Amino acid sequence: MTQKKKSPTALLAIDRAMSTPLHRQIYERFRTAIEQGLLRPGDRVASARSLASELGVARGTVEAAYNQLAGEGYFSPQGQAGTVVSPSLPSPRSARRTSRQAEARAAEQELAAPAPPPPLQLGIPALDAFPRKLWARLVSRRARATTAADMFYGDPSGHPLLRTAIAAYLRVSRGVACHPSQVFVTGGYRASLALISHALLARDDRVWVEDPGYPPTQEVLRSAGQRTVPVPVDEEGLVVARGMRKAAKAKMAVVTPSHQAPLGVSMSLARRLQLLDWASQAKAWIVEDDYDGEYRYAGPPLPALKSLDRHDRVLYAGSFSKVLYPGLALGYVVVPDALRGAFGEAARTGSNGCPQLTQAVVADFMHEGHFSRHLKKMRLLYARRRHMLAAALLKAFGNEVRIDLQGGGMHLIARFDRRREGDEELARRAQRAGLNCQPLSARGTASFRDAGLLMGFTNIGSAIHAQQLATMLRTALDRKP
Repeated sequence: MTQKKKSPTALLAIDRAMSTPLHRQIYERFRTAIEQGLLRPGDRVASARSLASELGVARGTVEAAYNQLAGEGYFSPQGQAGTVVSPSLPSPRSARRTSRQAEARAAEQELAAPAPPPPLQLGIPALDAFPRKLWARLVSRRARATTAADMFYGDPSGHPLLRTAIAAYLRVSRGVACHPSQVFVTGGYRASLALISHALLARDDRVWVEDPGYPPTQEVLRSAGQRTVPVPVDEEGLVVARGMRKAAKAKMAVVTPSHQAPLGVSMSLARRLQLLDWASQAKAWIVEDDYDGEYRYAGPPLPALKSLDRHDRVLYAGSFSKVLYPGLALGYVVVPDALRGAFGEAARTGSNGCPQLTQAVVADFMHEGHFSRHLKKMRLLYARRRHMLAAALLKAFGNEVRIDLQGGGMHLIARFDRRREGDEELARRAQRAGLNCQPLSARGTASFRDAGLLMGFTNIGSAIHAQQLATMLRTALDRKP
């Protein structure tokens, strides 16, 4: 497919102060762009008339450069279809470079092409089951209806339609009662946590984090200057009593109560109430990261911790990366009513907001009922795919593996207790075979002793596919380094 025409002024900025003739400068700029891969075989170039207008030179000047490029085989005139870079030229990847300097320039220009996620990747929704055609129609409809106002900077706090849609969804499905003005749209979980840190925390403030936990949580907080306090997690969730002994006056706690990352346990009601009581007494904040609370396979989704919050100490963070697709780069945080002003100011000073078109399309997807139908479909699909992977692992490993299946989530934990190697070594062997298993032990501090391999199951297409992956994993783990 012919690539989009490159901007002539971007490639051909000429220097009238140079002694080199203008037509020669244009010729050299085009030839360099072709040799460096900025223009590729088959790419269409601007007409001599339009390029002359862009550069502010005579049309004959551009035609002289084009004629020389065509004479040397760089350009191929196509009549009324215009002029293209000669299709017979070798591609930049296979062309012989005339010098090491040219090779270095080409390497700098070469960017890695996007690749699909590897098998068993964590945190990726079923990309094969996303309704692409429906999504394309919604995008097309929004693009056709774009007005001048839509092309201007939007509200950094989020598109009004999307904030309204999120508030309506949370009230019905997660039991979170909020006004759209309390919803702030961000670039994802990391951006939400960074916004929270900017608005509420000071350097050296202590923050409880789960042990084991989600690594980006500590990365974001530490980069903002906060001190993280790892608090153990057991079968009931965060051990609040341990957190109080370690740092009773911490300013915040970040938790995943619906489906703990990575152990998968749900925080008990007693622990939830205990955590809320601590926050109220300590005047601390709780960030509820509800990253995949929609995916529960036994009974309805658990109510959010925020639904129990009577003292407005909980900030509820959600993301569209797990329920739609990661490329959207959209998340949101619901803040207490008293914090709307502080977060509005932090959002305004921190960024120009997320793309308006993308937010509007997601809002349409939600308002028109597609979102709830998609989630229902994914819950059924993920339950099947989880079963397929667990069955395949048991068939491949027998009693050598112990599968930890919790009530929900997008991954399982496979424990190989009889093997002498640690889970980090087992994960390395799996990754060398192209399977993106992650070691459980790496998610905790040195005092965390649990081990196992974390595996995402959402993109397993069939029972046969699951069995192939399990067989590959068995071969990889049995292979000695």
